[in-house]
Amino acid sequence: MNVGKSGYRVFSANSTTACTELAKKITERLGVELGKSVVYQESNRETRVDVKESVRGQDIFIIQTIPRDVNTAIMELLIMAYALKTSCAKNIIGVLPYFPYSKQCKMRKRGAIVCKLLASMLAKAGLTHIITMDLHQKEIQGFFGFPVDNLRASPFLIQYIQEEIPDYRNAIIVSKSPAAAKRAQSYAERLRLGLAVIHGEAQCSESEMDDGRQSPPLVRTTSGHPGLDLPLMMAKEKPPITVVGDVGGRIAIIIDDIIDDVENFVAAAELLKERGAYKIYIMATHGVLSADAPRLIEESAIDEVVVTNTVPHEVQKLQCPKIKTVDVSMILAEAIRRIHNGESMAYLFRNITVDD
Repeated sequence: MNVGKSGYRVFSANSTTACTELAKKITERLGVELGKSVVYQESNRETRVDVKESVRGQDIFIIQTIPRDVNTAIMELLIMAYALKTSCAKNIIGVLPYFPYSKQCKMRKRGAIVCKLLASMLAKAGLTHIITMDLHQKEIQGFFGFPVDNLRASPFLIQYIQEEIPDYRNAIIVSKSPAAAKRAQSYAERLRLGLAVIHGEAQCSESEMDDGRQSPPLVRTTSGHPGLDLPLMMAKEKPPITVVGDVGGRIAIIIDDIIDDVENFVAAAELLKERGAYKIYIMATHGVLSADAPRLIEESAIDEVVVTNTVPHEVQKLQCPKIKTVDVSMILAEAIRRIHNGESMAYLFRNITVDD
């Protein structure tokens, strides 16, 4: 029996076997069985969920890892949450180690803030709490009307650097764009290492993208308001690509939260090699690794890519032996245990500052 005296159950909302590996590791650490449910796609691609156990009055944790088919995974989570809500579950806590659509958290021209929409959908489906890890922007927590615990993978990645990278004291932490410098600085200060930043026209920082404030186009006109003469905003022009900091004869460790399309990382690795770095490591929490990422990494100057298991990437590892995985099931399992027992979460955020 999955619940016994514990008063909670843990379910996986994934319909694919590869996506349930993290859920199995978490339940093993908790000493409980994975809840009995069936999640599948019908012939017309509709998602169907069938919960095989009573959940009345229980705390329910739904672990949902996000595969390449993001939209299907979201529907699986929403339908399972609603099924548990209508089955009289006491609390429904979503465990989303990688929160999807997190990059779409700002207005782009006439687009949508999809992350806010997703937060509203999750609340409507019945979720009362979210456990996630390394949100792309911490401010995303403000989209929710219920608690969000944004855990950090940095302790596990820092431990990997200290234990698995020989002569890491000769390393330098690198940010591949000024926008990511704060995250890289956090690693550099904890490891007592130097910091370098790549800056220039080859980089396309998300924060520099057009956010729609120049729409409609800025054209001087006197129609309607002949006395109004607003100053024009000068267009931004990036300098030639350069590395701010000395990487010569050093191990370069590039830090980011998500590694998806790897072209920018490959270009950064080539630049660092040109500047004298003799080894290149990429460290990221979420290894989405879309499209031809494994092939590009294998053919690049990158020596190793280290990601956590928040996103399933076993197929990519078979295609590229440079990809290594760090297990974060321990902190997710501890978060579940503490939330169910009503214990403080402060222990999981030790030495985490506002800027981290």
